Amino acid sequence: MSSIRGKNTKPELVLRKELWSRGIRGYRLHWKKVPGRPDIAFVNRKIAIFVNGCFWHRCPKCNHSLPKHNSSYWKDKFQKNVERDKAKTIQLNEADWKVITIWECELKLDVKKIVDKISHLLSSKAI
Repeated sequence: MSSIRGKNTKPELVLRKELWSRGIRGYRLHWKKVPGRPDIAFVNRKIAIFVNGCFWHRCPKCNHSLPKHNSSYWKDKFQKNVERDKAKTIQLNEADWKVITIWECELKLDVKKIVDKISHLLSSKAI
């Protein structure tokens, strides 16, 4: 597990590349000054984006099965991941941040549609 990246994962890079190609800039990466260190944070607009891997964060759409070996460990590990994700969202919402969670599978399907939604949110939210 030590080789599993926590930052700059392939899904994050795909999203950032599309944001950059559309001219959407002005975000911070893994910004430490807010709870949860969002993968992408538009600080002035108080928008936090988390790019979650489907396996590690237990995507509700993909429904990955548990590993067969040491399943009690994995069940506990995944449950803690999900609880941590919920806690981050709650903390950010309490601080008046808009939280967007993007799943790896959504990026694979249509990254342009996701960037359209982010662009629309950025343009509609006042500074």
